[in-house]
Amino acid sequence: MKTKALVIPVVFLILISCNHKVTDHFERSEFASVTQVDSGKAVAVMLTAYSTTLLANGQDSTILRVAVVDSTGREIISADDEFRVYINGDAVVTDQAKKNVLRMDIDSTGAGYYKGKLENGLSFLVLRPGTTPDKIKVEVRSENLWPASHEIHTIPHDIVLLSPEQEEINTVEKSIDRMIGADISFLPQFEHRGRRYYENGIEKDAVQIMAGHGFNYIRLRIFVHPENENGYSPGYGFCGLDYTLKMAERITNAGMKLLINFHYSDYWADPQQQNKPAAWAELPFAALKDTLRNYTSSVLEALKEQGTPASMVQVGNEINHGMLWPDGHISNPDQLAELLIAGIEGVRAVDENVPVMMHVALGGQNKEAVFWFDNMISRGVDFDIIGISYYPRWHGTLDDLQYNLTDLVGRYNKPVNVVEYSDFREQVHQIVFNLPDDMGRGTCIWEPIGSRGDLFDRDGNVIDGMLLYDKLNAKYLR
Repeated sequence: MKTKALVIPVVFLILISCNHKVTDHFERSEFASVTQVDSGKAVAVMLTAYSTTLLANGQDSTILRVAVVDSTGREIISADDEFRVYINGDAVVTDQAKKNVLRMDIDSTGAGYYKGKLENGLSFLVLRPGTTPDKIKVEVRSENLWPASHEIHTIPHDIVLLSPEQEEINTVEKSIDRMIGADISFLPQFEHRGRRYYENGIEKDAVQIMAGHGFNYIRLRIFVHPENENGYSPGYGFCGLDYTLKMAERITNAGMKLLINFHYSDYWADPQQQNKPAAWAELPFAALKDTLRNYTSSVLEALKEQGTPASMVQVGNEINHGMLWPDGHISNPDQLAELLIAGIEGVRAVDENVPVMMHVALGGQNKEAVFWFDNMISRGVDFDIIGISYYPRWHGTLDDLQYNLTDLVGRYNKPVNVVEYSDFREQVHQIVFNLPDDMGRGTCIWEPIGSRGDLFDRDGNVIDGMLLYDKLNAKYLR
């Protein structure tokens, strides 16, 4: 294994280069007709932090890209809105061009903020953390618009950064399906509230309807004890093992395959929260690894014994800041790697042929994605497919997504899947399924079956958004 030299000026030059690339993309994007509009009514701020993990050395930095969008999610390229940047944590914001710290003002509540203004629809700033490891909240507000925010984790400056030698990058020899999937983990909750689904006026199982319109995979999240008082579903246990087994039967009966998504928590696990299940909270680290491994195997064994085995497994959900905090926080990459290896071992003890996914929420954040995969692969984390979340409000432009995915498959020789997305559905599929060497293996839309999901209307009837997936299936799976 090779240790990276921490040459801060080089890091900064890389960031500035990345910024020019982003600016060029905005000006001449092939996706402009669907992602941009000349003018319109802004409803929300869009904020991309191009890295949400930084060294607490007073010199590392990340670009902040600020724009505003209309009600359809399109960036308004003529916008000249003023905005305020609020920082909660040890960091300063500088002007990207002059690199000067911006002037701080105080609002009516006594909170300090930095002032900014869009020019031709965009503003680029640079956030530079201090020297104390911290969680820094960055929020951008503009009058009468929905604000946007990021949580940036700064880690010890003396952390050992690794990059893999070529021989450490294992070739994936497993057959990995092309996927047009959907996460519909909310379905049992919707049905519990009385929601029903219809096609041509006939009530049907929503899972069966989706199987008939181009979907071939369903993704289900699973929590350890969601029924706990502070869990995801107190008293009910939605998204626990029992509900997961029932949903797996429906998925299999509909002729689709199952992607199981381990949250390793009683509650949501994402970049802002990766808390241990209550039953695991006091375990020593060695016991935590064993419990993680055994729990993973036990869930997969239960699915297998039922005759509804998982066809793909996520070991963790959006884990770019780690999992099972504090033991597996990204600031302790050695322990994070050990936990991931334990989870992978738990999968392969049940079926060594099941593809294992590492899932990070870094759709357009290439610098951070490379940092994460470099450090995990170098520490022995052997997996089969890269999973990415892409929500443009936080994860950059479609061009950023395309650049990131192309770079990742080239670096690591592993297939990729945009395993969470909602917007720009045709374009996301276009990007994924046109990656070099057929390395784009699919997509999974997040929770599209509610009344705002564009597959069913408020009364549960199939609408035109569902028909798009017939076309996508015909284009990319047949």
